[in-house]
Amino acid sequence: MFDEKGEKYLDCINNVAHVGHSHPYVIKAATKQMELLNTNSRFLHDNLVQYAQRLTATLPEKLSVCYFVNSGSEANDLALRLARQFRGHQDVITLENAYHGHVTSLIDISPYKFNQLGKDSKKEYVHVAPSPDIYRGKYREDHPDPASAYAEEVKKIIEETQKNGRKIAAFIAESMQSCGGQVIPPVGYFQKVAEYVRAAGGVFIADEVQVGFGRVGKHFWAFQLQGEDFVPDIVTMGKPIGNGHPMSCVVTTREIAEGFGASGLEYFNTFGGNPVSCAIGLAVLDVIEKEGLQGNATTVGNYLLELLAEQKEKHPLVGDIRGVGLFVGVDLVKDKQKRTPATAEALHLIYKLKEHQILLSADGPYRNILKFKPPMCFTMEDAKHAVETLDALLTELEEATGMKTENNASTNVQCKRKTTEESSQPEGASESIGHMNGAACRQENGIYSKKRSVPSKRIRT
Repeated sequence: MFDEKGEKYLDCINNVAHVGHSHPYVIKAATKQMELLNTNSRFLHDNLVQYAQRLTATLPEKLSVCYFVNSGSEANDLALRLARQFRGHQDVITLENAYHGHVTSLIDISPYKFNQLGKDSKKEYVHVAPSPDIYRGKYREDHPDPASAYAEEVKKIIEETQKNGRKIAAFIAESMQSCGGQVIPPVGYFQKVAEYVRAAGGVFIADEVQVGFGRVGKHFWAFQLQGEDFVPDIVTMGKPIGNGHPMSCVVTTREIAEGFGASGLEYFNTFGGNPVSCAIGLAVLDVIEKEGLQGNATTVGNYLLELLAEQKEKHPLVGDIRGVGLFVGVDLVKDKQKRTPATAEALHLIYKLKEHQILLSADGPYRNILKFKPPMCFTMEDAKHAVETLDALLTELEEATGMKTENNASTNVQCKRKTTEESSQPEGASESIGHMNGAACRQENGIYSKKRSVPSKRIRT
């Protein structure tokens, strides 16, 4: 990215510009369609049908009905309407530290937000289950079956809710928690939760707004990390879907869609699924496929995890490295045994990285987790540069605060992993998933070169 003075920055956090900032192919598709026609979705257009077909082709067969909307919040709000209409139930189970959007209905089911309003802010129809975090949560990496243990917590909530005469409409969860701290649920958790929720007459909503569209590498959708035997009832998507253009989608089963339609309350969205948005959506799918960005997410993501694992061994501030594909978290701690969150240190590093023209952010309930979720054209060279800079800043911070590195490595040691093709895995290689306790970009980004030439037709973002 470039600021107003032409200074260049390495963007490690922008999961909205999914295929890269100002991608010429996406811009061309948008411009071409806008020159031809844009109108509201009362008028059926080929782009709408073609995009729905392309999108549902990436999903399990039973997820076959699309509702096009304009933001992730709008998608999740509609998902709640679908779920509540399906059986006539009202209550929702959500996760600790969850965030699902900014509208009132979603603030109500987002502990990440409503906890800021005080202890009485939770609505009676909202039930909060423990986050399936095996590093900081109730059941950790040493538990023999954390997936079942966390799912049992949901089952207990359902049973208690039913005793009080209430009925569950839905369980909603990000397929991997982002604002909640880059939390990757243990495999098998969603299957068990879905079993309990469906038995209670509810549906499972998978929120893919932050993590969908190939970010995890091997799979197109993050919920697929749970295994082929898990299929949600509703999937919501947003942010990366339009590479910065405001659009989103809800995909569900025919049964749920027919139940929604049977209410007699017609659903209409003026801009959702308009010709320009669908042209952009189709272009994004084209770029992901043609430029091999899923394979790139696996290769570069694995390399980034390896580099960060080296930092965990070296630095006492790094408590945990977790991630899959280009969705990675660095959990900073003051004490590795107690896992005390290093909130101030995380904030310090974010600002120091920006001074070094690297954009990263911190999140999680304690704001101590550094988040990597860059555009999908992120390269191995980008990963190497970011981690080398982080290494130097960690060393500087630890020395200033009296913390000693856990080995005798020089403060100037550079990451030694190769960035040549020899070190990359073949496209489609299995991604690294979980906690580490114990295709190239379409063009070089020039972030490290002394000179930077910007093609005249590219916009400086």
